[in-house]
Formats: sequence, structure tokens, C-alpha cells
Amino acid sequence: MILGVGKERQAKETRVAIIPDDIKKLKKKGIDVIIEAGAGELSSYIDEAYVQAGAKVETNLSDIYNKSDVIAQVNRPADDTVSLLNKDTVLVSQIQALYHPEEVAKLAKTGATVMAMELVPRITRAQKMDVLSSMANLAGYKAVILAAENLKKLMPMLMTAAGTIKPSKVLILGAGVAGLQAIATAKRLGAIVEAFDTRPVVREQVQSLGGKFVEVPLTEAEQKEAEDSGGYARQMTPEYLERQAKLIHEHVKKSDIVITTAQIFGRKAPTLITKPMIESMAPGSVIIDLAVETGGNTEGVVPNEVTEISGVSVVGTVNLPATVPYHASQMYSRNILEFVTNICDDDGKLNIDPEDEINTSSMVCQNGEVTHEGVKAKLEMS
Repeated sequence: MILGVGKERQAKETRVAIIPDDIKKLKKKGIDVIIEAGAGELSSYIDEAYVQAGAKVETNLSDIYNKSDVIAQVNRPADDTVSLLNKDTVLVSQIQALYHPEEVAKLAKTGATVMAMELVPRITRAQKMDVLSSMANLAGYKAVILAAENLKKLMPMLMTAAGTIKPSKVLILGAGVAGLQAIATAKRLGAIVEAFDTRPVVREQVQSLGGKFVEVPLTEAEQKEAEDSGGYARQMTPEYLERQAKLIHEHVKKSDIVITTAQIFGRKAPTLITKPMIESMAPGSVIIDLAVETGGNTEGVVPNEVTEISGVSVVGTVNLPATVPYHASQMYSRNILEFVTNICDDDGKLNIDPEDEINTSSMVCQNGEVTHEGVKAKLEMS
């Protein structure tokens, strides 16, 4: 089998789908790699390293698509490259299918089989393919670094001859993978950390990292609804959301930094921080909104801008993993390696098992048809 990898053409995307080290592992499994010249440059993986690892470097993207059985990308293809797909192609990428069902419909028209990495199920066997967790880990780390850069204070407590500097207070909204990494990073930088999540089950994880868990008491019925079978937070009741807003407001106004990570998979991110909450914060405080790509948790956040609201910096930087492309590519490449070898047999030949839960969950279109029920439902609604 041949795996093709092209340059990423999305604005400000610096990652690459495969790194040289993983090409060696693919070749051992009978999978050859063709990569577009310069595809790894922005993440510090040069063409020479790919050649030394055994890949073939080509300049013509059309040739790469024509020769490859599987195409691996970080993001779905740009409009001008969709036409390069055909019925014999398998595309493996982050499609963001549930947020952009119309793009899946376009891909379906090519006849290609399209597998969405973000839809890989959260089961034990698929942990090494879990791109959402890989990238969220990086985003949580970088969010704290970004907050420290924008904050007009220091993070740790300092005892100096000129007096004592108090540690900054950090509030993390959402204790999933990104939130937990943000807690750990903020603690390492010496901050006092609190974290909120609708799921009581994450309390011990927050506390084990040195954070204080902030929670809204749940009724018995709300406890059952707080988390779905895949481990994602669910939309809560209006009564709960009212209690939540009051509690969050109390903690936001005392915080120097707020990092929001709350997302409901496949839906618009919930608004957790309103303008009155922002206005109650001390001037010079910072909000980092990691949910900005799906609508944002913060009222007034603008993608890829720093917005000043009552002296508070609201940061809406998109695609934080792409700001650490060397390691982001390393982690994504491992996800791709595991996924691609799962759709091959022991001899390296393409073999997509239609009974495999990983394949049935991640496949969004095949043979000219949209196959994913969630995507089909979104298309019907639009």
C-alpha cells in the first residue's frame, strides 16, 4: 500500500500528518510513503529527513493523489484539491464532520472513502489514535503559556527584599484533557488553581494535580445526564445552568486568569462567561478561550484576536497545537500511524474491516454517499 501526504493548505497551519520516524515504522509494515516537497518544513521536518527515512518526496500533488491508496492530512483538503480525490482514494484527516456537514457532502461527491480522525471512538483499543486528546493536551499547555504572556502579573509567589508578590489565581472551566493539562501547567508555574466541570467524576483528577474542584451541586437526575457514554459533557438543564452561572461569576471575578475549555461534541460551545462577568474582573486580567473555534465560551471573543473588554484581555487564538508544530506533528503522526495500520492487513494491503467499531465510527462517506448518521442528520437540518 502507498500512503500519500500533502502540504497543509489551511491558513496558519504548521503541522504535518507524518513525521520521518513513523515512516520507518510504516515501511516495516509494508506501507510506502510519498510526501509533497516542503510538507514538513513549518514543523521543522525537512525533506532530507523524509528521504533518509525511506519516503519518496514529490513536487506534484496530483501525482501523489493518483499514486496513493490512502491520503493522510491534518485538515480536510482545500477546495482546489478536493477534485484530486476519486473513488479509489481513502482520505484520513480531521474533517470536523459534525461541524461542517456540507464539506462532507462535497467530499462524498468525489466517491472517495473519507475517515474523520476526530470521530475515532474513545475505546481502549483506539487510545493511540485519539487525535482529540493528543491535540487537547497541547492546547491546554499552550493556553497557560499564552495567558502568562498576556498577564500583567507574575504567576508564582515571590519573596523579595522589596516585599512579597502574591501568586496569580487561575480558574479553569472544563476539566477534560485540555483542562487537566492547563491545571498541571499552571501549578508548575506557581499559580493557585481552581477548576470547574459539570462532571463530578473528574473531581479526583483535578485534586490530584493540585487544583481545587469547584462544583455546582447536582440533583440525582442531573448526575446521570452530566456525561454521555463517550465521556463528553452533555448540555445541562436550564435550572442547572442558572446555578452554574452564579457560581462561575463568583469565581471569575476573583481570578487573574480564566481558561475556558468547555465543548459539547458536535454542537456549539456553551457560553459560560458573559460581559458582566468580564466587567467584574480586575483590569489586566486575561481570559483564554479554547472553544473559540466552535463558537467560544466567552461573550465577545473573536477568533485570532485579543479583545479588550473593560481592561480584560480576551484571547481567541485559534489552533493552539499549530503553535508547537514539532511536537504536535509528532503526536498527530502517531495517531495516523496507528489508524492507518488498523485499516491494513499484516502484509500492508488496504483492508477496511466493515465490522470494526473504529472504522464504522470514523467513516463519514463512501461510494458517493454520506454514511455517518450524525452527519446525515445535520445535513437534513440545514
